[in-house]
Amino acid sequence: MKTLSNAACLNEILDRLSDVRADSPRQWGKMNAHQMICHLADSLRGMMGCKQVSPAERPFGPVMKWAALSLPMKWPKGVPTRPEVDQQRSGTEPAEFDEDLRDLIALTQEFAGFARHSTFSSHPMFGQMTEKEWMRWCYLHHDHHLRQFGC
Repeated sequence: MKTLSNAACLNEILDRLSDVRADSPRQWGKMNAHQMICHLADSLRGMMGCKQVSPAERPFGPVMKWAALSLPMKWPKGVPTRPEVDQQRSGTEPAEFDEDLRDLIALTQEFAGFARHSTFSSHPMFGQMTEKEWMRWCYLHHDHHLRQFGC
């Protein structure tokens, strides 16, 4: 199972992030590539407690969390996100692409080591998660959006 706690998987994600360009065409959804970079960064900031993210009104139960993190399937397209990490609502406005991408890469690296010295916030849909679940979630969340842009 791929997870950011595995150095090879972390490097895979970082390499794929480096392949994203401002004009990378989306395969689905509404975000452009720059908005996706800011969405991933906002999500990490939220989970590390640097950004407030509201809980979902109908959070997924433990079975859905288990399925999303454990089953060998791609995440579905079009699942709504929280407004604070939605760049078309109140998420961080994209600024300069290369700088925003560098910030995301640094945040991804920080997130991969975060649990060793800190505590994650509660996930807005899945609630409290273990370090192992967080590392799996982050890999899958990045993978989902990198596939969205063919990376």
